[in-house]
Amino acid sequence: MSAREHVERISLSLPGNILREFDEIVEERGFDSRSQAVSELVAREIDRYSTAESDGVMAGTITLVYEHSKGDLKKRLSDIQYANINEVISTMQVLLENHHTLEVILVQGKANVLRKIADALITSKGVKSGGISLTAPVMPPIQYPD
Repeated sequence: MSAREHVERISLSLPGNILREFDEIVEERGFDSRSQAVSELVAREIDRYSTAESDGVMAGTITLVYEHSKGDLKKRLSDIQYANINEVISTMQVLLENHHTLEVILVQGKANVLRKIADALITSKGVKSGGISLTAPVMPPIQYPD
């Protein structure tokens, strides 16, 4: 928020336990005030909501956790990524305990296409958990076929 931007004053009521936790976050993160923290959180939620509803070009990550020793799961996940090579920019895998893998896939493209890719990956048999996080594109465009 710029110094010249008009600010509206509102009143906000919160349960005591939530206010205490919020004040801890304000302190730990170093906000100047509760107002600054609320403003940031509301702006982030507005961005998240508008991103979720958008079909425009986005950048983001798809995160998966899976047991890498399960059948041909790694091949199936790779096949989905290769089938969408125009949107899949990069991947990183981290080996976890008990034969699990955390995979983070960097993607960019039309949001509806990225959501379909994420759905195909996350619903693959053997994937334990997954999610997608999209944001306005912050990388230079790689390609955007119409």
